Amino acid sequence: MQQARLLTGVDLNEGELHPLGLGLASVYTARCPDVHGPNQDSCAIFQNSETSGVLIVADGAGGMPSGDKASYIAVHALIKSLKAAAKHDESLRTAILDGIENAHASIVALGIGAGTTIAIAEIAGNKVRTYHVGDSQIMVIGQKGKIKLFTKSHSPIGYAVEAGMMGEKEAIMHEERHLVSNLLGQHGMHIEIGPTIELASKDTLIIASDGLFDNLHSDEIAEACRKGQLLATISTLSEICHRRMNSPKEGEPSKPDDLTFISYRQRASA
Repeated sequence: MQQARLLTGVDLNEGELHPLGLGLASVYTARCPDVHGPNQDSCAIFQNSETSGVLIVADGAGGMPSGDKASYIAVHALIKSLKAAAKHDESLRTAILDGIENAHASIVALGIGAGTTIAIAEIAGNKVRTYHVGDSQIMVIGQKGKIKLFTKSHSPIGYAVEAGMMGEKEAIMHEERHLVSNLLGQHGMHIEIGPTIELASKDTLIIASDGLFDNLHSDEIAEACRKGQLLATISTLSEICHRRMNSPKEGEPSKPDDLTFISYRQRASA
């Protein structure tokens, strides 16, 4: 039953749709506009069983060497760990944590100072649990646009927002928003594990690199996710992000970057 769709160092012209657990997942990834180097984001959709699966997004650190290699290592280490877990009757939680630690050790062993974020959503039936390192983030959005979950960015700006010292609209325009304080491959790496939450029938789960969150406010993401089917949502989000990256306007966020995101809904509403 186990199946994996891995996307590393590639660009999609449009979103893809894949079955996952009790629902459907759509994925989009593309390199930063006007950049000739590789897409440093990697992602995967892992179907574990008829009722469970895992979504993964990794964003190689652009200011460090071989970001694309670091994100590739991270996603492949996670998939390898998830596949091995079934053979040893281990839980998805154990497999995910082992995969993150193995990826971290492998990136450190490169000895070149590479780093990557990782964001993971473990889906079991109608429940989801999140794991993340860095500023790739995860949201759960209700049918009416209510944000039920939004993981925090592991960055000075992210911590300032969490502490109430800075508003989201100020943070998204801040010149130091790109600084990240927690990465696989870097000293002091730590994994943040979120609570298990139940997905309602029309909730949308979205997991993304900062290419999404640096170009759209959270309420704009929520508004796009509450309308239409998954592929239409993917199209809307990618179009707005690329427009803002390519044609910045006063007062709107604009940060050219690689862009990767996966969205998920239970099948009845997908």
